[in-house]
Amino acid sequence: MNSFVFAIEEINRSAYLLPNVTLGFSIRNSGDTVHGALHETMSFLTRQEEPIPNYTCQHGSPQAALVGDTRSSLSVSMARLLGLYKFPQVSYGSSLPILSDKIQFPSFMRTLTSDLTSSLAVTQLIIHFQWSWVIILAHDDDFGQQASSLAIQELSTAGVCIEYTLHVPSHESLGKIEEIVQKMQKSTARVVLVFLSNANFQLILYGLLDVPVSGQVWVSKDTLHMALALTIPGISQVLHSTFGLLYHSSRATGFPEFLAYLRPSQTPEDMFIKKFWEFTFDCTWPHQSSTVTEGVQLCSGNESLKNQQYALPEVSKIDAAYTAVYSIAHALQDMITHGHQHGKVTDSQDFQPWQLLLALRKVHFKTPDGIKIMFDANGDLVTKFDIFQGQKTPEGAFHLVHVGMIDPQISLGSKMMVHLKEDLQVPTSVCSESCLPGFSQVPRLGTPHCCFDCRPCPEGQFADQRDMKSCLLCPKEQYSSHMRDRCLPRTEIFLAFEEPLGFMLALVALFLAGLAVLVLGVFLKHRDSPVVRANNRSLSYLLLLSLCLCALCALLFLGRPSVSTCLLRQTTFAVAFTVAVSSVLAKTLTVVLAFRVTRPGDRIRVCLSPGASTSVVLIASFMQVVLCGVWLATSPPFPDRDMISEPQHIVIQCQEGSGTIFFCVLGYLGFLAVGTFSVAFLARGLPDVFNETKFLTFSMLLFCSVWTAFMPLYHSARGKSTVTVEIFSILASTAGLLGGIFIPKCYIILLKPGRNTAAWLRRGHQSQQERQSEMLQRRCVPKSTPQSFMI
Repeated sequence: MNSFVFAIEEINRSAYLLPNVTLGFSIRNSGDTVHGALHETMSFLTRQEEPIPNYTCQHGSPQAALVGDTRSSLSVSMARLLGLYKFPQVSYGSSLPILSDKIQFPSFMRTLTSDLTSSLAVTQLIIHFQWSWVIILAHDDDFGQQASSLAIQELSTAGVCIEYTLHVPSHESLGKIEEIVQKMQKSTARVVLVFLSNANFQLILYGLLDVPVSGQVWVSKDTLHMALALTIPGISQVLHSTFGLLYHSSRATGFPEFLAYLRPSQTPEDMFIKKFWEFTFDCTWPHQSSTVTEGVQLCSGNESLKNQQYALPEVSKIDAAYTAVYSIAHALQDMITHGHQHGKVTDSQDFQPWQLLLALRKVHFKTPDGIKIMFDANGDLVTKFDIFQGQKTPEGAFHLVHVGMIDPQISLGSKMMVHLKEDLQVPTSVCSESCLPGFSQVPRLGTPHCCFDCRPCPEGQFADQRDMKSCLLCPKEQYSSHMRDRCLPRTEIFLAFEEPLGFMLALVALFLAGLAVLVLGVFLKHRDSPVVRANNRSLSYLLLLSLCLCALCALLFLGRPSVSTCLLRQTTFAVAFTVAVSSVLAKTLTVVLAFRVTRPGDRIRVCLSPGASTSVVLIASFMQVVLCGVWLATSPPFPDRDMISEPQHIVIQCQEGSGTIFFCVLGYLGFLAVGTFSVAFLARGLPDVFNETKFLTFSMLLFCSVWTAFMPLYHSARGKSTVTVEIFSILASTAGLLGGIFIPKCYIILLKPGRNTAAWLRRGHQSQQERQSEMLQRRCVPKSTPQSFMI
């Protein structure tokens, strides 16, 4: 009320605003009832103490507008009545959302926003602070239901979860209050959004004083709740770090001085100033009590408000009543000025209420410090919200600190613009701690989506932000980092000559190839010796050449695969080993058939000719060549990029093309090897001067063992290991054949030359014949006299 009187006196002193008009006012008491509000409103309109509707019995200065009421329930009744006459009503305290309906209340304006706008603003504060786990305390009436529903809708859209929505009854219900306090005590949410009146909020606060609830942050759409910390002992401990909103207002120059020199005697028509005086100075007026009670201070009317402490708002700030008076004054100014500009003389002493109402809806002016004052289409003031935080000083005093501002007119999408101090620190309120990059959220069953567990991203996926719902797949050319928070480029790898393993395998291949050539040279130098001539020396030469190629074909598996190397790898390997194994088979068959010849002219002797052995090798090799030709013609091998075997690398390898033909090639080679081993194994006991059948059996046993172990290793290996296993198998089997067959012969040729003579050969045959005769006599079977077979 003081700001109302101050505004009128300030306007009357102004030389710029309504310079030729003096504003007056009258104060009426509604008695805080609907009946009283309607009676006083009708009395004001008709200028009668006992009003008669639609009849005015007195004339005088025109009545411009009605300012009030503070309570929404009274303003609704008044607005319905005043709307019938299009009489302007400007409220500075009624925030009920329904009053924004211009169809029901066409003449109602207010210098504050509706509860829905302020409720929406306070939800934006929660969203801005990224509080995702909150409690809502709302009044159990239409406003509480509407405000809480709006808050739940806005917060849910923003991803905020509500742990509890608690409705406080209008009447004092200790059981319900106790139930609410118990739920808040068990709650894990630290932020409480309040849509309550002071009376209901006090009941909750009193209940919380006796329970160990701490660390909660209270958020309200106004700052009135925060003032309770100044009046109720101990409440400041509960309301510490509370946030509230206050309509943004400018400073009124001279208002603190006006209050300092205010006296009840200056405005005797103000029926409220004496009650204000008693409340402020804790005194009693003398005429109200015939007897003076000891210890009761009497009001003199000369007390000064200069040094009084005000909780909020600051006494230098313009409040809603001050803005209401100035809005009406500017509307009068605009109405008069607009009439003169259009040639319509509008006298300040003679105008219709609807004319002022039209001007009031369009009013637009600035306060002395530049704040714009205007109304929206619903008659609500277009304003900003100041954000206050309840803090304690080092001395322990509770006070409100301005920490930011919310501007509903500037929005980012569906969010209001929120400005806060940079150094503002606020607690967190979450159901689950934030998932770091590299983790994704896994919802907990039966809980809101804000409650989750954090699961690390699997191989090949990443999460580069906090609280990601799911991990993202890395591109094929990249892999996930160790922390799973980003993707790194994958490097191409293959078994290269330069790396240690590749270099060692290449050396072994060259060594075996060189060893085969060296043995071939030894055999060529001693080609007429009995050791070399035994068992078809041509087959020995062919076998040594094929073993040299087998060792060298391992080099095709090293280095970066290309089209040519992929075509030659497996085919060269298959043909070279087929020639080698078929040569061993031919040598083994030669030994077996040689001991079956019992007389000259036997048909089996035809099979011992050099051409027969060569035919075995040619036929066996030709069949393998046909298989390889079909393979290359239908589905040849080709270079491929393996993205799966090694997560951090791209393995450059040869794709075998047709897997069926590839395994047919290997199967044919395996069949040939098993057949050769079987024949050699059966002939291992035949007498032989140089014991070659045993060497053939041993070498083929090594060969079959290596390639039997190769199959499971080849299928289980990944990446470069696949190539390594195949190279090792090639070299191991080559070494087995070369060492098992030719090293013993080289040992005789080079180190035991005495055994590489015809005389030693004859002695060996005689001793063999004698042993064979003894064996045959024991078994009583006719003996045959095998001949030493040399070609």
